[in-house]
Amino acid sequence: MKLLLISDTHLPKRARALPDQVLEAVDDADVVVHAGDWVDEATLDLLEARSRRLIGVWGNNDGPGLRARLPEVARADLGGLRFAVVHETGAAQGREERADRAYPDADVLVFGHSHIPWDTVSPGGLRLLNPGSPTDRRRQPACTFLTASVADGRLADVRLVPVRRASARP
Repeated sequence: MKLLLISDTHLPKRARALPDQVLEAVDDADVVVHAGDWVDEATLDLLEARSRRLIGVWGNNDGPGLRARLPEVARADLGGLRFAVVHETGAAQGREERADRAYPDADVLVFGHSHIPWDTVSPGGLRLLNPGSPTDRRRQPACTFLTASVADGRLADVRLVPVRRASARP
């Protein structure tokens, strides 16, 4: 099972459209996970229409329309792994311990908010993944997303993918 993990798309404020590279990854994925801060409902509509399966949550920049359509926390069993998705996890310091307490029934936690890619394992064995942002790099060298695969109940091939510049459609 191929996964695409994205967050913090902030459309149309940070970019006019999702980069072509992200849309190609959507087409290639069995499951698309979006960890919030969509900003516009059109992006949700697009990913609902284009994804084989979409799992998403709302973020702090998402208004009432998105909050009515998406949960604050999403949970899914993907290939025998228990995923939790949320937008915010708080400060980096102590994140793993807080996540262990908040998500004791998850194997993988996907989150966003910071626009900073993150890949760690908590003391309790929870894998924490933040894909960064495909449209707003902030202080990062590049905009990013994550790809991964699930096979035989294991997460594999986790890859941080830099977004090529000028790859968005108007």
